[in-house]
Amino acid sequence: MVTTLKAPTQVPERSLGQRMEALHRANQIRSSRAQLKRDLKNGQVNIRDIIADPPDYVLTAKVYDMLLAVPKYGKVKATRFINHCRISQGKTVGGLSERQRNELVDLLSR
Repeated sequence: MVTTLKAPTQVPERSLGQRMEALHRANQIRSSRAQLKRDLKNGQVNIRDIIADPPDYVLTAKVYDMLLAVPKYGKVKATRFINHCRISQGKTVGGLSERQRNELVDLLSR
């Protein structure tokens, strides 16, 4: 029995400029999501629209967290919705299949 050892791959170091750019982008995404959650809470934005056609900054957000931002949607109701649509709790909005996305939008429309 021969075992082959692979050399660990080295990831090149990021330059300071690259790190600062990534940090700036992450801060913009966090700020945009925070504003979206406030808008959802105030009723200025509809969760169905966000799920059906998500903006770029929402693609990496968890579906469960977005549902929790909606008034009158607590942990129990959000869990019931994602379980009904066969969506895992860790699934992101961008990671939803078309079937899951359509099923969730239909469920939220009721």
